[in-house]
Amino acid sequence: MDGQFTVSLILIVATFSLYIGIAIFNRARATSDFYVAGRGVPPVFNGMAIGADWMSAASFIGMAGTVMALGYDGLAYIMGWTGGYLLLTFLLAPQLRKYGRYTVPEFIGDRYRSNTARLIAAIATIIISFTYSVGQLSGSGVVIGRLLEVNTATGTMIGVVLIAFYSAMGGMKGITWTQVAQYLVLIVAYLIPVIFMSLQLTQNPAPWLSYGQIIQELQVLDQQLGITEYVVPFTEATKWQFLALMFTLMAGTAGLPHVIVRFYTVATMKAARWSGAWALLFIGLLYLSAPAYAAFSRFILMTEVAGSSLTSLPAWTQAWIDTGELSLADSNGDGILQWTEIMISNDIVVMATPEIANLGVFIIGLMAAGAMAAALSTAGGLMIAISAALSHDIYFRSINPNASEKKRLAVGRWSIVLATVFAGLIALNPPGAITQIVAWAFALASGSFFPALFLGVWWKRANGPGVIAGMIVGLTVTLSYIFAAKYGGFTILGIIDTGAGVFGATAAILTNIIVSLSTAPPTQEAQDEVTDLRYPEQVQYKNGEVWLKEEQK
Repeated sequence: MDGQFTVSLILIVATFSLYIGIAIFNRARATSDFYVAGRGVPPVFNGMAIGADWMSAASFIGMAGTVMALGYDGLAYIMGWTGGYLLLTFLLAPQLRKYGRYTVPEFIGDRYRSNTARLIAAIATIIISFTYSVGQLSGSGVVIGRLLEVNTATGTMIGVVLIAFYSAMGGMKGITWTQVAQYLVLIVAYLIPVIFMSLQLTQNPAPWLSYGQIIQELQVLDQQLGITEYVVPFTEATKWQFLALMFTLMAGTAGLPHVIVRFYTVATMKAARWSGAWALLFIGLLYLSAPAYAAFSRFILMTEVAGSSLTSLPAWTQAWIDTGELSLADSNGDGILQWTEIMISNDIVVMATPEIANLGVFIIGLMAAGAMAAALSTAGGLMIAISAALSHDIYFRSINPNASEKKRLAVGRWSIVLATVFAGLIALNPPGAITQIVAWAFALASGSFFPALFLGVWWKRANGPGVIAGMIVGLTVTLSYIFAAKYGGFTILGIIDTGAGVFGATAAILTNIIVSLSTAPPTQEAQDEVTDLRYPEQVQYKNGEVWLKEEQK
């Protein structure tokens, strides 16, 4: 274990010094650097940064485990989290980029001509990003704790110090280039073990093509053992829950403030579209490998661990039993371990894979560095979103509009430090599992931002009172449903707390439409502005006519 510890530590320290070095080199010198990286990031690299921002500890650590535990039902996560990018790339990102603001609340405030709407949106940004970052920090605590062999609380605090330092230092510019490096680390760490396992089990180096034959073997094993088949749909939850969860994750993706702000860091609408396309490719690499991970790990556990005697188990099992994430109980007392007697936590399937497949110390260390990169990159993006809401939307636009650049940067940096520390304190004793906390953040985003942005871009009749009522109703419905489903056992059509976004989004859209239609329409200028968003950059829509920008000059 000591050799393993040294290798992991060297890899993690090396990658961390790289991230901090990049953050210092790309230090933010102006507010546009701090919030939108000077709008000068090339689409391919922005795609990588979106990928790192997006693939959080929940994706990296929890995704494959969720699919392994739920089988077919776990695919709702994969479809929801990739499908949401299509919604965002086609329906919202290019239009929001053309409007040219720094943050999502700022777009909502200016599009709907309402300061109240901007403040509500800023508060919603803080609530959503905060909920999400608690999940990230508790994830980084698990990884740091397992590596340094300290308890999770100490691990979480180490993560807090690192994130606060490099987010505050580099702002969006530093974070963007750090995230490109983090993406490369996390994707290499994710793919190497699954490719090696594919070679070991099927002699084929492409896990995406080869895991089908393992799934067929799993079906046979399932039938022999008489357990629920891995590929049968809706065994864990109802069909409605599957659809509701998928919708919540899709609409939530298209309404997450820290993801949308990434599309503001490119130069043009076209670049925003291409960023989305590249991001989908880079994200797909990880998400399409998760089901292969799940199948391979389940196969190795069923064939090499289950059915062996308790005295001759592989050596890696002991290390994970010590963390409390794996338990093997011989309940029928025959000295032989049955499949049903293995209890494995979702969150360790990926982390334990290199040990399960016996891939050596270097790969195990790389895996740890990848998991850290995933947690840190997302937390960094979330902290920028919280800081922008506090310092730009609340402080600069509402409290002190005459603040100097220097003063605004200082407020931005301090709000990051305070937010990180506060989120870290809550993450010491998190209110749920990592994937669950993250799903709540998505439900809140799909109930508040998605309707406001979607109607704001595509329906010119939507007005200030409508969006204010919509966001308040949407947030209230989503929160009430989460609490009722989690603590009161109340469900509609078997939809549990993670699918609450369906009700929030529906309520918000209806409220927005009804209130908008029963109050005064927006000014003609505001309506023209909305129509203008649908045209390419070179074109401007004014007074019912379409102009080429050159002609007007």
